[in-house]
Amino acid sequence: MNNQASVLIVDDEEVVRETLDLLLSDQYQLYFAENGVEGLALALKVQPDVMLLDAMMPRMNGFDVCRQIRATPLLAELPVIMITALDDRESRLMGLRAGADDFLTKPLDSLELSARLQTITRLNRYRNLVEQRAQLESAHQILLTSYNRTIEGWVNALDLRDKETENHSQRVTQMTVEFARKMGVPDDQLENIRMGALLHDIGKLGVPDAILLKPGKLTDEEWVIMRQHPENAHKWLSPIEYLRTAMEIPYCHHERWDGTGYPRHLQGTEIPLSARMFAIVDVWDALCSDRPYRAAMPEPEVLEYIQKQANTHFDPALVEMFLAMRAGK
Repeated sequence: MNNQASVLIVDDEEVVRETLDLLLSDQYQLYFAENGVEGLALALKVQPDVMLLDAMMPRMNGFDVCRQIRATPLLAELPVIMITALDDRESRLMGLRAGADDFLTKPLDSLELSARLQTITRLNRYRNLVEQRAQLESAHQILLTSYNRTIEGWVNALDLRDKETENHSQRVTQMTVEFARKMGVPDDQLENIRMGALLHDIGKLGVPDAILLKPGKLTDEEWVIMRQHPENAHKWLSPIEYLRTAMEIPYCHHERWDGTGYPRHLQGTEIPLSARMFAIVDVWDALCSDRPYRAAMPEPEVLEYIQKQANTHFDPALVEMFLAMRAGK
């Protein structure tokens, strides 16, 4: 791959083209055109980094070529250095109005030519890098939006499947992020917590309807299958790099402070902080919500229950923080 900047030289004088070839061929990839019409066609074809354009040419002079370049969308940003024997104020103003970026006067000074080309190609390269970065950032944002909409689609599918917990995922996500903010979790970690909370029950998509939607109590064998949903989540999400940092809640939200939870029987601070916070919110929302088999409990009773579960089910320090947050709502 040729990494040299490319220069299109448009000049009707063969001696000028040959001179520029000798001066520049070791530094730049060169293209040559003998007149303005040929130069425009070649510019569209090769998309050079800069054009060296003679002002005075037959058929189409450099000023007209420059105007045409600025009017052509694919060439409008092409840097143009106009080469002119007319070293006067009026012709330079005419060139600027036509859209030229810089001027060189014949006979050409090789050092000045090199300096002007280096400056303009460096600036053009920087502009291209800025544009490429903006394009990458835009593409990245589009990809993130696509990921988020896909994830929300998964969660909506789960909510539609399990009417009993409809909108539960959205409620616990909002509350968990609020809890995390109160706990002083840095802003750059809140998105992982939001995503993890939203996906906390995604593993239930692998649980058969006969178990997930069973109206009565589950058998011991059915509970074995139901309790596989955190491992389902881990298996499905871990290959997705974008979601790996959000996997703590889906994988660990059924662990308990005393080590009697599942699937790994983690204990105390072995359980990730995000999962410990979420476990409290998850139970709070479940008990505060109506179910077909029971009415919602009053929140004071729910908070009393959560307090009693400190040191067994929940992190006691987080329980105190949650109770304080709800008291100050």
